[in-house]
Amino acid sequence: MTGLDLDTARKVLDSQPFSRLLGARITAFGDGEAVLEVDVREELRQQNGYLHGGVLAYAADNSITFAAGTTLGPAVLTGGFSVQYVRPATGRTLLARAAVVHTGRRQAVVRCDLLTVGEDGAETLCAVAQGTVLSAGTS
Repeated sequence: MTGLDLDTARKVLDSQPFSRLLGARITAFGDGEAVLEVDVREELRQQNGYLHGGVLAYAADNSITFAAGTTLGPAVLTGGFSVQYVRPATGRTLLARAAVVHTGRRQAVVRCDLLTVGEDGAETLCAVAQGTVLSAGTS
């Protein structure tokens, strides 16, 4: 148990200038899981009209790290992650749902599904990510 809660996670996210630029928000946080949301806007699209892959990678990275923070504590850093894009991201909102797969003393492995929500509310998987998060705290 890390003693962190959704309100604290929201404050941490809001302290990140890049997250504010994207308009990201954290909507779930706790018990090895985190959900990050970004509304799809014109300036976040690439030349074909799809949500830019960099936005998906950002959402994966941050949601993975927040999920790991629920098990490792607040002082964490991404050690690395990979993203597999499975279809173009279209819709009104991007959801990054991350869940811890394994936590050790100093690191956690986390999986993240990246989905878009359409105007009708339907969710479509557009990418899958996995990452390793390291504890930056002292032991």
